[in-house]
Amino acid sequence: MLAAMSSADLRPTSLATAVSRDRGDACPGALRLHAADDGALARIRVPGGVLSVRQAEVLGAAAGRLGDGELHLTSRGNVQLRGLADDCGTELAAVLDAAGLLPSPGHERVRNVVASPLSGLDGRSLHDVRPWLPDLDAALCASGPARELSGRFLFALDDGRGDVAGLGADVALRATDDGGAVLDPGAVRVSARDAPRAALLAAETFVEAVRESGCKVWRVAELTLPEGVLAERVRHRLAAEGIGRSPLTEVAPVPVAEVPAPGVVGDALSAHVPLGRLSAEQWRELTRVAGTELRLTPWRGVVVPVPGLGARQRAESLARLAAAGLVTDPASPWPGVGACVGRPGCGKSHADVRADAADTVDAAGACALPLYWSGCERRCGHPHGDRIDVVASADGGYRLAAVRSGRPTRTAPMNDPDDLAAALAAITS
Repeated sequence: MLAAMSSADLRPTSLATAVSRDRGDACPGALRLHAADDGALARIRVPGGVLSVRQAEVLGAAAGRLGDGELHLTSRGNVQLRGLADDCGTELAAVLDAAGLLPSPGHERVRNVVASPLSGLDGRSLHDVRPWLPDLDAALCASGPARELSGRFLFALDDGRGDVAGLGADVALRATDDGGAVLDPGAVRVSARDAPRAALLAAETFVEAVRESGCKVWRVAELTLPEGVLAERVRHRLAAEGIGRSPLTEVAPVPVAEVPAPGVVGDALSAHVPLGRLSAEQWRELTRVAGTELRLTPWRGVVVPVPGLGARQRAESLARLAAAGLVTDPASPWPGVGACVGRPGCGKSHADVRADAADTVDAAGACALPLYWSGCERRCGHPHGDRIDVVASADGGYRLAAVRSGRPTRTAPMNDPDDLAAALAAITS
């Protein structure tokens, strides 16, 4: 089983990179469609990846009626519909609104929340973060300042296991064994009851800091402030709002958690979606197996809660998902392979990276690090943490880079995907 593509230490807010965005945030949404080579694209935010079965059915129907019929999972547990007609925006918005997937048109692109997908299901949660999701989402949608967040700003709700705490979130809550949570930025403990509100206040404090700086930045890591200043402002804001907090003298690193393995995990079924691409039939099978909800993961998988289902029924349901082409075998190499959309969907891509990734999945499975294939240097959707970047170049080849924390990046060219095993050996030996 591969480790999560992340480094699970809480990120210090002082590690800022000098960035100023000289253009508006063009991140697509459900109301702002993106023009791609295969048609318009809509990105529907799904906080925590949690969809009711009814909402999932609505998305599947919309993909078939308005798009190419497929559903694409993102690295933040959101859903993209592709191949949409340019004039379908009004109809799509009405469909999503009726299903409760657009609670606030003014906030729809900023509802980026990842959460531990197995929280409350496998006995490993220090605190079940599932109840935090609706509270944070409601507070976010009711906040005027939150409208100014970019579509790339990210919240993370980690149940203490360390699976989403290191996904590069701008605001993170990590459950602690005393029943509370650690908030970053701020480096403070807050109560479980106050946690969602505290996370929103941290985001609003960031918005205020951006206004004062006069710079256009989208992420906390881009905000150049002296060390500790943003954290101190967050603490003052919490105090002003009557939220009790306990300052931390030291933030202990969180163990790097493994992503949900395919198969039966506690009171859930876990299925990996190869390259995040779901056919209409695969999506329907997931909704048939699910009791009340689906949880989409940031690693392009789906967790289906099945509490109360017997062992035989779980095995039968898992077999149905496998028969539909989803990955349910924990020994499969697929969870360690990812890719952007590539050609022909993206005009900037130099290669059909999905096809090349699929053709070489066995060779990738022999590598201890996960691989991510990108059609160009933008590396859209690439994961955090230790990995192998496989980036297509304009000359028709690829360049591989072994990215490992604390070690120099090693690179190697690859003229043909058939040479993947040799190229991997050259940079990982």
